[in-house]
Amino acid sequence: MAKTSGLGARLFIGGFDLSGDTGAVQRIAGGCAPIDVTGIDKSAMERIGGLRDGGIEWSSFFNPTGAHPVLSALPTADVLATYCHGTTLGNPAACCIGKQIDYAPTRANDGALTMAVAVQANGFGLEWGVQATAGQRTDTTATAGTAFDAAGGATTNFGVQAYLQVFSFTGTSVTVKLQESSDNAGDAYVDVVGGGFVAASAVGTQRIATATNLAVERFLKVTTTGTFTEATFHVVVVRNLAAPAF
Repeated sequence: MAKTSGLGARLFIGGFDLSGDTGAVQRIAGGCAPIDVTGIDKSAMERIGGLRDGGIEWSSFFNPTGAHPVLSALPTADVLATYCHGTTLGNPAACCIGKQIDYAPTRANDGALTMAVAVQANGFGLEWGVQATAGQRTDTTATAGTAFDAAGGATTNFGVQAYLQVFSFTGTSVTVKLQESSDNAGDAYVDVVGGGFVAASAVGTQRIATATNLAVERFLKVTTTGTFTEATFHVVVVRNLAAPAF
């Protein structure tokens, strides 16, 4: 993949697309905090992985009919923040379930009014994955989505996590699930075990995780079922290359 800029990025928060009201994303970070375990007999530092952590921080423009009612609520429950590098199927995306911290305004000398906002991870850290939908996808009936090579040519053996943001919905319910195939041809697509989200009937978010020893085939696609006339949503898949621990 060639080097690219950050043009065309997206930021989704709690089932809302705040991309147009986001001026800059200052921090997308995560990983295991290192623990110092250096013995007195060593001449260099020794470290092991500690607790997972992470977060996303950004600057929001003041929009009374856009980002403001979403962010000013300062919910105490966890929210899902998703940063998307473009809107192409298979492009990278970072997801963080956590607590929204602050909605702090700054009024500059030129009159600009911006808000500093952050989501700090709670329970899972920040996870990088790939977009299993090309940005927001709108289905008007049960649909088998476009397949993509989610593994770069091989089956992996440590399961997946997946994130769902539902932006709008009309109907009774929609079930979004992952399906897999080894070759996107003769091997028929079947459901990924544990790869189905709970049926959704409103704007909202979900995170699911399969077993950590699950073999996941090379090609994946997102399929919808249910009774609905419109569902607009976004899915990110995180494929584990080693057994995860949360």
